[in-house]
Amino acid sequence: MGKELRLLLPLLTAPRTEERGGFTFHIGSMGAHEVIAMQCGIGKVNAALGTLTLLREFEPGLVINTGVAGGTGGDARIMDVVVGEQIAYHDVWCGPGTEWGEAAGCPRFFRSAPAITAMSMFDGDPSIHRGLIASGDIFVSRPEEVAAFRELYPGVMAVDMESAAIAQTCHLNGVPFLVMRVISDTPGGADNIAQYEDFWEQAPEHTFSLLHQLLQNLPE
Repeated sequence: MGKELRLLLPLLTAPRTEERGGFTFHIGSMGAHEVIAMQCGIGKVNAALGTLTLLREFEPGLVINTGVAGGTGGDARIMDVVVGEQIAYHDVWCGPGTEWGEAAGCPRFFRSAPAITAMSMFDGDPSIHRGLIASGDIFVSRPEEVAAFRELYPGVMAVDMESAAIAQTCHLNGVPFLVMRVISDTPGGADNIAQYEDFWEQAPEHTFSLLHQLLQNLPE
């Protein structure tokens, strides 16, 4: 979303923009790395199209999906970061002979680049969690929805609408990726909408700066 992109762009040094394939790309640097930032839009189709355009136009060595996600009532609280060691769909079933969440021809769980999720910079901070992120084409707002996801994926830490589609696109194209999401609200909570609105008022630039720290720690 635009709100997410506006938190990210100030981290770029000497940015310029290019229009390609119907998307706007913001090209700059963070430390020693060239970074191409884009807003894919909401939902799985937008995410897949945006990711494929990025891969074809720029051939990145790593795709990082960052933005917001809903919490599931577990350890990850508002303003915490979930590093998606695993990413799965919560709304996909391809019929008999397949598992729920397993897209045709793909594993049930996509995995962020292990060498990155294992980095020590994610250790020792109680506001950073490694775990499973589940994606689907609904804005999760009801407690029964959260309960269903937890039954399907015990221990799921966050839900969003894009990460699995981005992960699948990268998986099919052989490009390593990392999913890193900030918890904006707790779907199903009595004050869910207020949480979501207050999150943006709090302007969590410090959480998005974790991305800057990550790039400083990645080898050239």
